[in-house]
Amino acid sequence: MMNAWAASSPACVCVLPAAAAKRARQGGSVPEQATPAALNDEIHYRILRLLESRPDMSQRELAQALGVSLGKTNYCLQALVSKGWIKADNFKNSRNKIAYAYLLTPEGINRKATMAVRFLKRKTAEFEAIKDELERLREEVAQQPAQAPAPGDDTGG
Repeated sequence: MMNAWAASSPACVCVLPAAAAKRARQGGSVPEQATPAALNDEIHYRILRLLESRPDMSQRELAQALGVSLGKTNYCLQALVSKGWIKADNFKNSRNKIAYAYLLTPEGINRKATMAVRFLKRKTAEFEAIKDELERLREEVAQQPAQAPAPGDDTGG
């Protein structure tokens, strides 16, 4: 049985992660993979993956597992229901309360597989970019003359 909140059709809107926003403020480039569309894909993929393994997960548990607010989780679940990727069914839980099971639809299973490929490509590109940045930093540090650590710098020996 579909509940009332599933009738609306919001789009799940995400913001840039703090690190990407800071790079943008400092005049740096924001990686392509940090676009709102890519972040939507990522959170939707993570939701679908979690719900596939635990369809009886509460929204609160899902929010904690995702590291996002309960409101954002609810908003994204509504978007996934509206897209037809999941459906919400009522059931009685062990405390004899009404709860929902979030089940992936056949379309949701297909979309999850497609997103998994994109997610892997995006994470691989991020990994390569971090490796390149680390190499540049190593080269920069190697070119610096040896200096005494600054006060409060606990990296010194």
